[in-house]
Amino acid sequence: MNSPLPHTGKADGTVGKALEVLDSVAAFERPVKFTELLEQSTYPKATLYRLLQTLVNQNLLSHDPETGNYSMGLRLIRLAHAAWENASLAPIARPFVEELAAGAGESVHLAQLDNGQVIFVDKLKATDRFETLAQVGKVAPAYCTGVGKAMLAYIAPKRLDIVLQQQSFFPYTQATHRSAESLLGELPTIRESGIAFDREEHEEGIVSIAAPIFISNGRVIGALSVATSTMRYDLDRLTVFRDELLSTADKIGRQASSWHFPG
Repeated sequence: MNSPLPHTGKADGTVGKALEVLDSVAAFERPVKFTELLEQSTYPKATLYRLLQTLVNQNLLSHDPETGNYSMGLRLIRLAHAAWENASLAPIARPFVEELAAGAGESVHLAQLDNGQVIFVDKLKATDRFETLAQVGKVAPAYCTGVGKAMLAYIAPKRLDIVLQQQSFFPYTQATHRSAESLLGELPTIRESGIAFDREEHEEGIVSIAAPIFISNGRVIGALSVATSTMRYDLDRLTVFRDELLSTADKIGRQASSWHFPG
């Protein structure tokens, strides 16, 4: 089942338009032809071609003249590495994530909220018996992931209103929230318990338990989850990870409180 492309809001001039095109190429997760991009683009053919050429000239995209394919450029590797080092929780959280994954024996996901989407900044697999869609650098909807809901439950009301408008409420599974009202009904329970669950809402057969990460001023800056297969754990048994998950999230938050992260 194909999911909609992330909603990035109104493009801000030429730079914003170029970044939207870059997002479109990235969303294919493979080399893509001009005709494929044109089919889903809101820009005229000449405008799209010009934006693609600009991205190629800046080494943000690569173009193969033999196949006509566009793919992500090498310059992005350097930019991504710099962002990982300087703007993400990953370097600070890594030792705590490793400890949690080793103890749980399951996959651990570390995520942050970006433009209404969840971006996974780290992942450790403690087993090869199953795989999840979450991969470092990938984005996922906030409304149907454990880490996403854990963060949504604690962001400021005005920001929450904006983020809810950025959700597609695409029905990935029978368990997916299909409206803002449905999601809002769950958030008080998350705040009361301190944890969130993914009840096969994003992927059939994959469940998770997640906790928000706070810095000392009370601002939520990320979330951490233990994800596993329904063949290994049901939702009730997932609570066995609750105490260690909350403790690890607290340790990461304390460590991160002395760092400045983007708002």
